[in-house]
Amino acid sequence: MADQSIVEAAQNYDVIEIINRGFAYAIIVAAFLSVVFIFVGGISFILSGGQEEKIKQAVSTIRYAIIGLIVTVLAIVIVGTVGKAMGLNVIQYIDYTEIIDLVRGVASDGGGGSGVQSLD
Repeated sequence: MADQSIVEAAQNYDVIEIINRGFAYAIIVAAFLSVVFIFVGGISFILSGGQEEKIKQAVSTIRYAIIGLIVTVLAIVIVGTVGKAMGLNVIQYIDYTEIIDLVRGVASDGGGGSGVQSLD
C-alpha cells in the first residue's frame, strides 16, 4: 500500500492512506514555501538600497519565514508523534526520492497528470 499514489488511494477509498499522504504533502509544501520566502526576503534585503522601510520589510519577511520553517519542523514532530499514537505512519511518506519523482512527473506532464512519472 505504501507505493500507491494519492489518486490510487482515493480510488480504493483507503482513508488512512489519503490522510497520510495529505499530511505529508502539506508539510512538504509548507517547508518549501518557507525556504522560498527566506530567499525572497534575502533578495529584497540586498536590493533595498539602504532604505529603512525596505530593510524592515525584508527583515520581517525573513523572520516570519524562519518562524514558519520552525513551525513546519515542529509540525513534523507533532504529527509524527500523534500519528504513531493513532496508528498512522505519516513520516514514512516524506521521502526525498518520492518528492523529486513527484516534481518531475508534474513538470513533464505540464501539471495535468495524475500519476508519478520519472524522466528516465
